Amino acid sequence: MGHHGWQGNPPRTEEDARQRIVAAASYCVEKYGPAKTTLSDVASELGVTRQTVYRYYSNLAELLGAVAEAGLADFVERFEKHLTGFTTPAEVAIESVVYAVRAIASELRIGALFQAGETEIFSRGATTANAFSLGADILRRVPVDWSEIGVADDELEGLAEILMRLFISFLQSPADPPRSEDELRALVRRWLGPALQARR
Repeated sequence: MGHHGWQGNPPRTEEDARQRIVAAASYCVEKYGPAKTTLSDVASELGVTRQTVYRYYSNLAELLGAVAEAGLADFVERFEKHLTGFTTPAEVAIESVVYAVRAIASELRIGALFQAGETEIFSRGATTANAFSLGADILRRVPVDWSEIGVADDELEGLAEILMRLFISFLQSPADPPRSEDELRALVRRWLGPALQARR
């Protein structure tokens, strides 16, 4: 593949190269912060030139998107674990919004796009059919009965879309002055809660 550098250990495949670039970028994000991480930092960490990094990722935003995607599996696991502590559909829906707003903003890898000013790229990735399908799968695995509020299984993608669009809005345009976690929870519960009560 004509690779040079790589600290004397060139990647065996294109996929190997991409994984190593993402790993180096993740390290730089944790070390310098998303807003201060540059392609030069990533290249230096790998022992390659910036042009080598450009061969796989056309710009920093694309690379940060890959970093965020790499951190998604761990986030989803913790997200699901948090939601299992709630016993009603309304609580699960409300907490999914509050947890996502709090956690994504502080997640170095997933929050990289927000902290580096690339919110448009994050929101595009989080509002795809695949993202809504993933959200619906998470809701299915939480041990609550969605049918008690009249939500059928094939409607969970719609609920996931509403919840995801809601937390993206809070992330992109935070309140001024900022709300505490409890204040955000109270706001979401007041206006979303009534729509998620058990059917009589």
